[in-house]
Amino acid sequence: MINERMETPMRKVTIIGAGNVGATIAYTLAVEGLVNEVLMIDIRAEKAAGEAMDIAQGAPFYSGTRVYAGDYADAVNSDMVIITSGVGRKPGQTRLDLAQINVNILSDIAPRITKYAPNAIYLIVSNPVDVLTYVFHKITNIPAEHILGSGTILDTSRVRSYLAKHFDISQQNIHTHVLGEHGDSSFIPWSQASVSSVDIDKYASLIEDHGMHVPPLDRAAVEEHVRSSGSQIIARKGATYYAVAVATVHICKCIFGDNDTALTVSTMLDGEYGIFDVCLSLLTVVGREGVKLRIPSHLSDEEVEKLRHSADCLKKVINQIKF
Repeated sequence: MINERMETPMRKVTIIGAGNVGATIAYTLAVEGLVNEVLMIDIRAEKAAGEAMDIAQGAPFYSGTRVYAGDYADAVNSDMVIITSGVGRKPGQTRLDLAQINVNILSDIAPRITKYAPNAIYLIVSNPVDVLTYVFHKITNIPAEHILGSGTILDTSRVRSYLAKHFDISQQNIHTHVLGEHGDSSFIPWSQASVSSVDIDKYASLIEDHGMHVPPLDRAAVEEHVRSSGSQIIARKGATYYAVAVATVHICKCIFGDNDTALTVSTMLDGEYGIFDVCLSLLTVVGREGVKLRIPSHLSDEEVEKLRHSADCLKKVINQIKF
């Protein structure tokens, strides 16, 4: 029998920003073999060329994805554009402190890239991601369903990792999410949290009946861990990029895959929970056409108030920036 190799559909991703995050995303895309081409663009052309060259020289040991540096005109026919450009967060600095600086950078990039890739799906990764995703909506003519931010997908990964360790069970069995802003006003909707389809509060007592002891879960400590993880990593090594790159590539997989997938990405709200005209993270179905729908979870009244508070926090920042 002849073993026929399935051909990967032609896929092209452009990454704007060749810093730690952009370069690690490019590397991960290449090693995963998810796309055929990865174009890297950076105001520091030599930096982009060096990163692309370094990744490309490993091609004999992975799928052979073509990784190269170029300019905006080379982005023609991109299926996705991932924007990572911006000033990185410094120790002690919040994501929102970066707002105006990175809004200015995005405002310069947006018309240059959308001119050559008007049909691409745009994924904003730069921080503050919710503010920048909102600004990208307002300064471009890209359809809303083709714009999303990485949102709280990394926060969600962090809480699942924490709870998996706490309950000594696979992360695949932890079902919970982080909603709202990718930042200080984010929250975990505990009313939706479960372990192997068992309510998270009931799970501990359930396994206690089988002789397994689980320490009491400090919810406040979990949420603080999620919010402070990025700052802790920055304080220790100067930047975060591995986990955010893996999370970004996971979003790419879901968009390029055959099945729609629910993710906590940042999108423009249009009346969900009484919230309008702001981008933040809800559980959202994404697929080959981009954003498909936001899933209306049955949040408690307290959780709805937390979501609205998160929206208000973001709107305060948006009202203070110029774009």
